[in-house]
Order: sequence, then C-alpha cells, then structure tokens
Amino acid sequence: MAGLLWFPHLQAQDRPGVELEQVETSDIISEVSLNGTVNALRTSRLSTAVAGLVEDVRVETGNDVAKGDLLVGLDDEQAEYELASARAEAAEARTRLEEARRRLAEARSVGAGRNIAATEVSARESEVAATEATLARLRAEERRRQVVLDRHRIEAPFDGVVSNRISDLGEWVTPGDELLTLVDTTNLRLDFRVPQNYYQRIDDGSELFLHMGGMDRERVPASIESLVPVSDPQARTFLMRATGPEKLNLLPGMAVQATLRVSTGKQGLTVSRDAINRYPDGRITVWIAEPADDELYEVREKRVEVGTSFDNRMEILGGLDGDEQIVIRGNESLQDGARVRLAERGSN
Repeated sequence: MAGLLWFPHLQAQDRPGVELEQVETSDIISEVSLNGTVNALRTSRLSTAVAGLVEDVRVETGNDVAKGDLLVGLDDEQAEYELASARAEAAEARTRLEEARRRLAEARSVGAGRNIAATEVSARESEVAATEATLARLRAEERRRQVVLDRHRIEAPFDGVVSNRISDLGEWVTPGDELLTLVDTTNLRLDFRVPQNYYQRIDDGSELFLHMGGMDRERVPASIESLVPVSDPQARTFLMRATGPEKLNLLPGMAVQATLRVSTGKQGLTVSRDAINRYPDGRITVWIAEPADDELYEVREKRVEVGTSFDNRMEILGGLDGDEQIVIRGNESLQDGARVRLAERGSN
C-alpha cells in the first residue's frame, strides 16, 4: 500500500507555474507615436557693425566656442588712434575745468564787490559751466570711440558650434555682411508634428517620452514646453515643442522618436499587455484563473475585445467583468480546465 500514498504538495509542484494579476479599473490613456527633429534654440548669423579689413580669424567650421570668445577681429588701428585722441581731448577738458573751478573759488573767497567785480565772479561761474558741458561732450565722444573700437571684435554671444564661416583674412566687410553662423548646441528644442485632434486634450497631466535608440529602447521623459496652434492644413497637424534632460546626447538636425500620452477623460478595465493572446484568425483572449483545491488554480480561456494600449497595459472593451484574476506569465501553453500553481515572480 506504500506505493499508493498521496502527496498533494508534490503533485502541486508538478503543475505549471503562472503569475496572476487582478483586472484593474483605471484612467484610459491615449498614446500616439511621434517623429520629430532636434532644433537649436538659437542660431545666429553673426555680422559686423562697422566696416573694416578682416585681420584675425580665430575659428574654423566645426569649432566649439564659449560665450565671449573672439571669433573674428577687424583691423582696428585707426579706431585706436581716434579713441586715444578722444581721451586726450577729454583729459585736456578736465584740466581746464579744474583751473576754472580754482579761479571761481578764488574769486568767491575774495568777495564780490570788495576786491573783485561781481561781473567777474559771474563770468568765472559761466566759464565753469561751459567747461563742464565741454567735458561731458568729450567724455561721450570718448565712450563712442570705445564702442566703435570694441565693434572691431566679433565675439561669441553664447556657447555653441561654428556651423559655417564665410569671411577670411584680408577681406573687406561692411555692416550687415554675414561673417559666420553660430549654433547653440546646449539649449535644444524638440519639435514634433502632432495630429490636430490632440490639441485640446494636451494638459498638465500629459506626458511625453523619448525613445533613445528606437521605439523598443529606453524611454526618457521630456517636458512639453509649448503648443503652436498654427496648423499644417495639408497634414492636419500642429507643432509641439519640448525639451529633454541635459544628459541626452542630442545635436541639432537629429531625428527623434517619442510617445505622447494623453488622458481620454474616461475610466475602464485594463490588463497587462502580457496577458493578451492574439491568434492568426483575429481572436484575442486572456486566461482567467479561479481558485481550486490544494492551493491550485483552474484556468480557462476567455475571448475579449480590446481598445487602446498604453504604459504596457491594454484597455478591455468587452469580455471581462472586472473582478477576475488573469494569467500574465506562463500562459504560453495552457489548456482549458488545466490546474496551475502560483510561481515565484519572475519564474515559471
């Protein structure tokens, strides 16, 4: 009779192992796949504000530059002379002003009407005022000459990369002539064309995920910065601009793929995408598990109607009531009425 002994726990270990999940009621999210382009926030075609001869070229196409770096220098010898002359004239005026103030103080100390005529005091006051005005004018001219001299240096207005250099040594350039193009590679924006019907549905709760290396690779969250309501009447789309985290290795002109997640404002039944079984004849099913004896579950296959998919979940439009437990792992070779056991998570 020893060979007829019954060991229920040993029989349970021989059963297929599965993982179960409760059908959930959750907000239904609509997802749309997008293709976009990385664009620089700033692209500047730098030009000169003064005419001059190109004397110094510090960069080539493709060079990285920092804000304030000298890119192109014009011959500034004449501008330096003019600035030196303006400084000398201002210094001369300062000396005349000091002397005029000394003479006025002397006249006032003597006293008008006793040892010096009142008209002389008034004349010296007028001389001081006129000299102050002259000095102010010459100081303004000195500052103007300094500005002109500074404009012989074309410096980088921001960190970036020189994408195109047009001017070269020895060329004569005039105001407005384009010397080079500087592209900001740090502050980038991601531009996507989105179907028009999503415009009113995008809100603070909407999410955008970038697919780095393809749709099946890592998903990186991005921030939706603005929506441009001017639509493309041919494609029936509008422009959505976003920014990604700084750690991303993106460059202007690169293509980028993303998924936009927008709430539909509805709730419904959802299951894990792993629970869905699709057949060549179009059938879509899930395996429902119901408790049996000896800590086992009995499974049966149930046909369902599915809706949208999002965040690794699938909306169930029909076929389930919402209180079922379904198989999400180990459902590859099940049969109706089979007894299964709960497997450790991550194993069958």
